[in-house]
Amino acid sequence: MRKISLFLIGICGLPAALFSQGVKDTSIFSPLVLSSYAFQLPGGDLADRFGHNSNVALALQFKTTKYWIFGIEGAFLFGNKLKETGILDSISTSSGFIIDGNGLFAEVHLWERGFSTQLQAGRMFPFKKPNPNCGIVALLGTGLLQHKIRIENVNNTAPQISKEYRKGYDRLTNGLCVTEFIGYYFLGNKKLINFFGGIECTQAFTKSRRSWDYDLMRQDTESRIDLLFGLRAGWILPLYKKAAQPFYYY
Repeated sequence: MRKISLFLIGICGLPAALFSQGVKDTSIFSPLVLSSYAFQLPGGDLADRFGHNSNVALALQFKTTKYWIFGIEGAFLFGNKLKETGILDSISTSSGFIIDGNGLFAEVHLWERGFSTQLQAGRMFPFKKPNPNCGIVALLGTGLLQHKIRIENVNNTAPQISKEYRKGYDRLTNGLCVTEFIGYYFLGNKKLINFFGGIECTQAFTKSRRSWDYDLMRQDTESRIDLLFGLRAGWILPLYKKAAQPFYYY
C-alpha cells in the first residue's frame, strides 16, 4: 500500500516536474509583457507632414504551446520634425511670429504626437537553442492609428491658439491601421534575460477628423495613406510560474 501511495504521489508530481523543465526542454504556454522602443520613418502622406519619430509601446501577449501568439498593444508616438509648415501663417506677422495678449512675441512650439492601439496575432518559428521557446516571430496587428500636430504656447499667452482654437490648426487625423512585424524573441532558460527585436511596417488608412481647418479655410475631406517603417526592440517579462524542482520516487 505504501508503494502504491508513493507511485501516485510521483505521478501527481510529474506535471510540476515537466513544467519546471519545460522552459528549457519543451514549448510552454506563457503570458508575456513586452515594453519596447521603435525608431520610425514615415512614408506616403505622412512623410509630407512629419519627419522621423520615436515610438514607445506596451503589449500583453500570450504564447501557446503550439507557438501561436495573441495579444494587444498600445503605443505612443512622438517627434519634433514638422514638414507641413505655414499652418499658423494667417495669424502670424510677416516675420513669422505670433503676437500674444501682452503685445509680445508668443513662444510657440509645434510637435508630432500620436498613438495606436492594435490587436495582434502571429506565430513563433522556434530554434532548438537555447530552448524551444525562442525563435523567429511573425506578427500581424490591426487597430487604430491617430496623429496630430501638437501646438504648444508657453504660458498660454496667445488667445489665437487657445485650447479651442488650436483644433482648427492641429490636423487631427486617424483611421484603421495594419502592422506587420518580423523579428526574434529570446526567452532565457532562467527567466532573467528576455528580449526581442525586429522590423515593423504600418499602413494606415486615415482621414482628417476636424470639421474645419482655419488656415485652409475649408474642411479637409481627402483620404490618406500614412506609412511607418521602423526598427523595434525591447524587453520581455514572462509571467509563467516557477515550478518546483523534479522529484523522483523509487
